Parts: sequence; structure tokens; C-alpha cells
Amino acid sequence: MILLRLALASVWNRRAMAFLVVLTIALSSALLIGVDLLRTEAKRSFERTVSGTDLIVGARTGAIPLLLYTVFHIGEPSNNVQFDSYQRIADSPNVAWTIPISLGDSHRGYRVVGTNGAFFERYRYGAKRTLNLAQGKPFADFFDVVLGAEVAQKLNYSVGQSLVVAHGTGKVSFANHDNLPFVVSGILAPTGTPVDRSLYVSLEAISAIHIGWESGVGIGRAPSPEALQKANLQPATITAFMLGLKNRAATFALQRQINQFQAEPLMAILPVATLQQLWQLLGVAEKALLLISGAVVFAGLLAVLIALWSSVEQRRREMAILRATGARAWQIFGLLILEAAVMTLLGLLLGLLLLGMTLVLSAAALESYGLYLDEARLGLRALWIMASIFALSLILSALPAFLAYRKALSDALVIRA
Repeated sequence: MILLRLALASVWNRRAMAFLVVLTIALSSALLIGVDLLRTEAKRSFERTVSGTDLIVGARTGAIPLLLYTVFHIGEPSNNVQFDSYQRIADSPNVAWTIPISLGDSHRGYRVVGTNGAFFERYRYGAKRTLNLAQGKPFADFFDVVLGAEVAQKLNYSVGQSLVVAHGTGKVSFANHDNLPFVVSGILAPTGTPVDRSLYVSLEAISAIHIGWESGVGIGRAPSPEALQKANLQPATITAFMLGLKNRAATFALQRQINQFQAEPLMAILPVATLQQLWQLLGVAEKALLLISGAVVFAGLLAVLIALWSSVEQRRREMAILRATGARAWQIFGLLILEAAVMTLLGLLLGLLLLGMTLVLSAAALESYGLYLDEARLGLRALWIMASIFALSLILSALPAFLAYRKALSDALVIRA
């Protein structure tokens, strides 16, 4: 208890230097904990871009390309899936639901996704979060379109506005379906996933706008909206589809059945497993960031070491007086260790406070990127990191403490000019 009081008094006596050390540790520890937290949550959010889906089925290709163009709308499919094949698989006894996906069109650089009402009912992201409409309602007519949150915000669209879909997926297109404009029927709430960057229409609408088109070129006169109401607009092909099973124990059996499908070459992938493979390819940057943050923390701990080392040289007479008044060498050692412990602990607590305030103020912004922070996970990881920093600080502070321990009483009492 006496050593602790001496340590607190010593830190307070050198409060200017101690404040700088505490602030350095606070900022560096907050950075490390924050980066680790965001890294962990980014990975979890990435792996839960789509959740609750048992299989994704498309034309036979690589697992990652299939995932990229189906979920992230990146890249182009190698082939389409016949609609008859889709229906046969959807009618399998173990299949509970399906979400068809048809790609190939865009609007001002954003993908247009053809699907059906099951998308709004069955699609899940994050911890099985459902899609919600911030405005309006899902598409009910051929030429209704539902916008992702980012599309509506960046293009400044609102419910009731008209827009024209372009043929192809480039940002600039000279082939527009301008004879059949769409009307915004709804706008989805932000999800922090690729859903925000897409427009959603019905499969029938995709078929309708491509009547009279061949190889990306309109070669005939498009039918009127009135004529389309009576036409059979069931698509001949779709790009891919997601499905959920009644019993997940049948997942691998159905996957094998689809991969051996006789009617056409198809491929079924497990989205969670494929997302993990994709993250491994993208994980180099987050590891580098974590390494840099660790180096910043180590630099902060070096500030403790330097402060104690310089204080040993400046306090040799003080140490001698303590020794002369009965303090033992190990108590001098313990005093410096306690000073380091006090400064490190104060720095860690301040860092945790700063990080907590930052996360509270930025919670809405983080959620817009799909990062939903788990307080319990934050507490456990923060405690583990803080304990590691504290232990490393004590190890480093043992060097100047050992130097003070070795100082001889006679040498310390010599007054140098």
C-alpha cells in the first residue's frame, strides 16, 4: 500500500510527462481495439451478406464467380439456367423456397435484378435480418421497380418517379429500353450489403423489355404496355437462383444432385463456405492494418519505457534516499513497476472511454455499411487486448526497474557536478 501511494505521488509529481504517456497509450490502444473490432465485424458482416440461404445455383463455373455475380453483382455469368430446370429443382420435395435472379440490365451503372416476391419475403442478411421498405411497396405491376437505399439516395429518386432501364451492365449504355419506362414503387431500407446498390423488378418485366431484342439490339417494334398485359412473359432462362431447404440435413445430397443434373450443367454452392473462401483472398489488407495498429501500440509502450528510463537517471538521489531510509532494492524495483502499471492502466481506461464514445457517435454510419457491433463481443475482445497491453507494459518496464535495482547505494549518493 505504501509503494502504491509512493507510485501515485511520483506519477503526479511528473504529471506533464505522465499525461503525455497516458495519452499515447490511450490513443494507440483505442486504435488497436477499434481496428480489431472493425476487422472482426467486417468479416462477420461480409460472411453474412446473405444468410439463411442453403444453396445458390447457377450455370457450372467456379464457386467464387457464381457467388460474386449472384450476391455481389460483380462480373458476368458464363451461361444462364433454363427456366424449366429451375422449376424442376424448385419442385423438389426438400426445397422450401426459391428466389430466382435474372441479371443483364442496368440503370446509370447500378444493376437491375429481375426476381419475384419471394425476394422480399425470403432474402436474409446479417443475423437473418429481413428486408424492409423505407418507402412505398414491393413491385406489383410489370413496370414497378424497387430501389436499393444507395440507388435512391445517390440518384435522388423518390416513389412515383419514372426511370429507364439500359441494356447491358456498363455505366454508359447506348441501348436503352426507353419505350417501356419503369415507375418507382418502393425504396428499401439500408442494409449495408449489395442490395443497397441494385434495382429490383419482376421476371415478367425483364422478359417484356427484351421482346424484339436480339444480341443486345432492338430488331423489332416493342409491344405496347397494353399488349404485354395479355402476353405470356414467363422467361426462358434466368441467371441463377437461391434456395432454402425444409431440412438442412439434405443440403449436401441436394447439392450433389444439382451438380450431377442431367438436363444441363449446373452448379450448387454453399454461400457461407464460399464467402469464407473469398474473405481469405481479401484478408491481406485487414491483416496489414492490424499489424500497423499493433506497431502503434508498441510505440506507445516504448514511451513508458523511455519515461521510466529517463526518470531512473534523474532520480538516482531520490532512490538513494529511499534506500537510506530503509527501502529494499526489490521495493525500488516494485515502485517503478507500479508507476508503469498506473500510467498504463490510466491510458487503457482512457482509450476504452474514447473508443466507446467514438463508436456511439458513429453507430449509424457503421450500420449503413452493414457493421452491427455486438457489445458483448466488444467487451470480451477489448478486455483481452487490454490485458495483453498491460502485461507487455510491465515486461518492458522491468528493464528500467532492474537498472534502478542494480544501482549501488554508494554510487547513488555521489553528487556529480
